[in-house]
Amino acid sequence: MAKLQGKVALVTGSGRGIGRAIALKLASEGARVVVNDLDDAPGDAVAAEIIAAGGEAIAINGSVSEPGFADRFVGAAVDKFGGLDIIVNNAGYTWDSTIQKMTDEQFQAMLDVHLVAPFRILRAAAEPIRIFAKKEAEAGREVFRKVVNISSIAGLYGNAGQASYSSAKASLVGLTRTLCKEWGRYKVNVNCVAFGLINTRLTQPIEAQQTTIDVAGRDIKVGVQPQMLDAMARMIPLGRGGTPEEAADAVYLFCSPESNYISGQVVVCGGGLIL
Repeated sequence: MAKLQGKVALVTGSGRGIGRAIALKLASEGARVVVNDLDDAPGDAVAAEIIAAGGEAIAINGSVSEPGFADRFVGAAVDKFGGLDIIVNNAGYTWDSTIQKMTDEQFQAMLDVHLVAPFRILRAAAEPIRIFAKKEAEAGREVFRKVVNISSIAGLYGNAGQASYSSAKASLVGLTRTLCKEWGRYKVNVNCVAFGLINTRLTQPIEAQQTTIDVAGRDIKVGVQPQMLDAMARMIPLGRGGTPEEAADAVYLFCSPESNYISGQVVVCGGGLIL
């Protein structure tokens, strides 16, 4: 039997890249998935892909930073699937500048998507989780739930040009370890995966014409200079950047029953890269 059969999983930013791979991985193990993307088309497409493969999924699209999103997202899981077992806070992007050029808007945007949004989602989930856990305890059942927050090696070691992103990702580790202590009584394992270089559209080599993405009407430049990618690859003991599927496998480790006695931990998924 699939290890997540009957579980209900929420995955933010799951229309593309790592998030998509996470949603498909959890679904392949039997989870019913609430997908999310900033844009409707990719979010809907992943939900449809899961359904076409015989799974169950719905898409709740929109910006995780919007007021009210957290209640809408968590509420959809409970209303549609009647449960709430796994939360993966994955949504995010980078908006880089050296500190002397970084605006208040840039700094706050990174805090909003990488820290405030996960906080709001977990806060919205607190009461349903408490109610479910109370009923299970009264019935003499021990049921474990999973929270996986996505950080970065930039949050652990810092990274030039990413004061805002690194600060938000470092703070997410603090949120993880605090929720581990607050929610242990509810049998919730709260852990964190910090990614190194994972090959996605956000880390693609910058060509002559740099790619941008639209976030709330802002054109955000994405990609990494090829020479920097080459330098990072040489620093990775395994010799290359990771795939979205390998990143998803790391998240799955913390969603599986084998992690039922692991909480408050940070695992680096970076091919051995330590900055």
